[in-house]
Amino acid sequence: MTSSCVTRDGSGWMPEYLTSIDQLMCIGCGRCFKVCSREVMHPHGIDDAGEILGVCNGEEDDFDGELNRVIMVVDFPGRCIGCGACARVCPKNCQTHIASGTIAE
Repeated sequence: MTSSCVTRDGSGWMPEYLTSIDQLMCIGCGRCFKVCSREVMHPHGIDDAGEILGVCNGEEDDFDGELNRVIMVVDFPGRCIGCGACARVCPKNCQTHIASGTIAE
């Protein structure tokens, strides 16, 4: 079953839901986080070994000196409405989206 939507002018539209962000490609710029009205992803700190340290709430979060860099992590995928705003602003194209109807419900 394929779930498609219709815009106000009657044009067809297929939602594509954010499912993951590639940790190696993400530069942690936060553009996707800023445009997402649903709080699907959040900035997380990672250490030198690539282990996720936790959510970064500000520049003062250094996780006891363990912080190597910041990446975005999809921590609430069920909140995604498939609008695609995050994909349009990502400079690294590091996100994976799945079309509506291909996700097991």
